[in-house]
Amino acid sequence: MTTGSSSTSESRPANRSAVADDISTFKGQERALRADRLGAAGLLLSVLAATAPLMVVAGVMPTTFGVMGIVGQPLLFVVLGAVLALFSLGYAEMSRHVHNAGAFYAYISRGLGGTAGAGAAAVALVAYSALQFAIYGIFGFEVSGLCATYLELQIAWWIPALAAVLAVGALGWLKIDVNARVLGVLLLIEVVLVVVFDIAAVADPAKEGLSLHAFNPDTLTGAGVGTALCFCVAAFLGFEQAPVYAEETSRPDVLVPRVMFLAIGFVAVFFAVSCWAFTVAAGPSAIVAAAQKQSAGLLFQLTESRLGGTFTDVLHVLFVTGMFAAMLSFHNVVARYAFAMGREGLLPAAFGRTTGASGAPGTGSLLQTAVSAVIVIAFAVADDKPAGDPTAPVLHLFTWFGSVGALGVTLLMVAASLSVIVFFARRGTARAQAWRLATSAVSGAALLVIVGYTVKDFGVLVGTGPDSALSWVLPAIIGVALVLGLAQGLVLRSRNPRAHARIGLGNEAFQLDKAAESAP
Repeated sequence: MTTGSSSTSESRPANRSAVADDISTFKGQERALRADRLGAAGLLLSVLAATAPLMVVAGVMPTTFGVMGIVGQPLLFVVLGAVLALFSLGYAEMSRHVHNAGAFYAYISRGLGGTAGAGAAAVALVAYSALQFAIYGIFGFEVSGLCATYLELQIAWWIPALAAVLAVGALGWLKIDVNARVLGVLLLIEVVLVVVFDIAAVADPAKEGLSLHAFNPDTLTGAGVGTALCFCVAAFLGFEQAPVYAEETSRPDVLVPRVMFLAIGFVAVFFAVSCWAFTVAAGPSAIVAAAQKQSAGLLFQLTESRLGGTFTDVLHVLFVTGMFAAMLSFHNVVARYAFAMGREGLLPAAFGRTTGASGAPGTGSLLQTAVSAVIVIAFAVADDKPAGDPTAPVLHLFTWFGSVGALGVTLLMVAASLSVIVFFARRGTARAQAWRLATSAVSGAALLVIVGYTVKDFGVLVGTGPDSALSWVLPAIIGVALVLGLAQGLVLRSRNPRAHARIGLGNEAFQLDKAAESAP
């Protein structure tokens, strides 16, 4: 597939009937997402909500300390921030040329061709869905625990999880700017509470004082570093979603790149400082042992001793609302991927329509709600026995699908890095964009190393060990999605070359078809 202006001109329909018959998904305003729904603040809050700051601080950080034994985890956030900033230099530049709710797969198809784009679309749909499924497990477990502690009410984890599925599905039908307000309020409260903990930790450090030992490169040694990177990269997921909302922003060529860099900078600094605060509060020499003992309860134990029980209770509640914000954010992304795929023939045409006055991708939202409910019910049935492990939804639903999702998105970033290089080379602007292409190559290589570690140590990531079948079955989910997507792309190229040529074009193809229809 060719790229740039040449690709669009070569794929233009020859006549009006061809448009009507072959590209029906681009007729009518309902085939386009509503523009000017999001400004810079709304877009930034929408993508940052997916990072779930409190969930990362309370869950990912203690787990990485405890399981990997890496004291230098704060430094890992700095390193990953630099790698992802390098990645975003090319990714952001490409966002000025491609405005499509399909984001990753649109970029990949514009650089590597429609077949590769179809494969990326399938991976993105599975990966982001998996990330949302993962959070339902830990959400249900935490809400169940809160009900038992504060209401003396014993309820199964899957009841609040299913309630969340329905609530998220309802919000997914609303205008995206309404969603942005909900996400923004929840996100800001989370950030404030974590900052309060950071200040309390610095004001009342352990016996080793305000030690900067966690930023010493010597702490990043041992076999656990690669796997720790796999854990930490999941904490950044969200920044790359900015292009998904490009069609719904007022100035996508300006706002999308700006928001991506703001998101990466904020996440890197915020998580590095908060992770360092853990080492200050517990002491660098004691943080690993404390995390192994307390696990996800470490944050709450440290806040209770410094800020009291009331603050810790509020933190528990906001831990839950933060997870809800992340679920809603991932739901919105999946719905828009489904919309873009329906509009371009990779899913049934019904997915490529918006809903009523809200302009939301309603069919994609319904699909994600239905699949989420099926996943939660399946895990509930599997765990519905007297001797069932009460932590199963966390250890299984959360860790299994969370690791699958992180693997898929990291793989997409690798492919996008390569696509950036090919895209600008084919446009004849490689020399002008040389430094961006170099950063894409460096970041792509670094991310590929992380993918390798993730696959190699998948059994450690999901807590099953290398001898378990799950250590290869779970990552194979991404492999199967990729193969099926590539196969679909090949079939489409053979049977409908015109539709295949439009993969990744989004509204550009819509505008071309309108021009063709009005031509004499």
